[in-house]
Amino acid sequence: MASTLGAAEVLVASNRGPVSYVVGDGDDGATIEAKRGGGGLVSALSVVDDKLWVCAALTDGDREAVRRGVSEPGVRMLDIDADVHADAYNGIANSVLWFVHHMLYQTPLEPSFGPEFRRQWASYEAYNRAFAEALAEEAAPGATVVVQDYHLALVPGMLRELRDDLRIGHFSHTPWAPVDYFRMLPDDIAEQLLKGMLGADRLAFLTRRWADAFTDCCTRILGGTSGTRIGVHGLGADADFLRERASRADVEERLAALREQVGPDRKVIVRVDRTELSKNIVRGLRAYELLLETRPELRENVVHVAFAYPSRQDLSVYRDYTDEVSRVADSINSRFGVAGWTPVVLHVKDDFARSLAAYRLADVALVNPIRDGMNLVAKEVPVVSDAGCVLVLSREAGAYEELGEDALVVNPYDVGATSAALGAALDMAEDERAERTKRLAAAGTALPPGQWFLDQLDALRG
Repeated sequence: MASTLGAAEVLVASNRGPVSYVVGDGDDGATIEAKRGGGGLVSALSVVDDKLWVCAALTDGDREAVRRGVSEPGVRMLDIDADVHADAYNGIANSVLWFVHHMLYQTPLEPSFGPEFRRQWASYEAYNRAFAEALAEEAAPGATVVVQDYHLALVPGMLRELRDDLRIGHFSHTPWAPVDYFRMLPDDIAEQLLKGMLGADRLAFLTRRWADAFTDCCTRILGGTSGTRIGVHGLGADADFLRERASRADVEERLAALREQVGPDRKVIVRVDRTELSKNIVRGLRAYELLLETRPELRENVVHVAFAYPSRQDLSVYRDYTDEVSRVADSINSRFGVAGWTPVVLHVKDDFARSLAAYRLADVALVNPIRDGMNLVAKEVPVVSDAGCVLVLSREAGAYEELGEDALVVNPYDVGATSAALGAALDMAEDERAERTKRLAAAGTALPPGQWFLDQLDALRG
């Protein structure tokens, strides 16, 4: 057995890896081009050079690269059958586990767990098993393995059966459902998920609230956590990166364009989200509409810059939600807009430089999710806002645990209260806004991505 073990001392497993591949047309036939990914996880893991990242092939280009033996140093991409991956990723991870942890079901109609669910669950098991087997093959004796997120909840238990010598951690980037909601899952599946995660030496969550919810599920369903340690690591924003990136020429260019769209001497309410159901964009727009109704003096003096980047458009419920966001924004503009003033400036094409420009422009940042593991936007905007901003924050965002004291906190379902908070934010005195922004930026960057990952490794090895 020992002779077949790999050499990797630190391994990371996640559905999406740090690289993707595109098939192009070269002089000698089709070429494969590698594109490095961005995002918080890639940034966080860059602090450890000597690691192996195990991920899934997500596109046709990825699968072609695996088949041709094309790879990047430190990355192993798994060519899991495309249908199996689709069932596991869209059928289970994004349409069941995401909905449970974010409490998104319309319970009179859903969920309904029948034969199709069981078929897709078998794919989820197979997908997790492929990761466990690859990690077992690549890990050196006594290596440290950190598994990421709800896509791979069964991996710790499966890997433990294959390699009991490994130090295994799992990090959840989502909320964890309260036990009564979690128990909507079939009883055997709920147990299997918890036992799968408890195969880890240590499990970690973004906030104490999510960690306690997991522990409560284990206590009520399994009788305890079986000795698995539970920790909390509140991922923060990367202040140095954000400030440097926000000062580049492409951001300045987009900032000038946004200022022209907004018009002179107007205050700006900013939101930047994916059109993910949990982000609560429609209620945010309704709150802004109510503000214009109830405070007519704000008309022509405020603009809502709303970036709603399409997400998971292969699922019909997400396509419908994206359409509804656009419809409500258009309705507000039709109702209140006049020549020279567009109440809602909506952008749906993802553009990071433009998002940073909006951060800089923000007088108010609206972050009102129904439920969110953390929400880094809430932490990022105060870091780069040019003149300081007021944060209107849902108490159901993980970020509330760290930022609630200096934000205007709202119940995300209460459109009236959210509207009032937006009004109070616009009215806030400049010196108070500046002081709050300073404290928000300090709290939001207390645990930058690199240190967040190193802390997990230290705790797992301790």
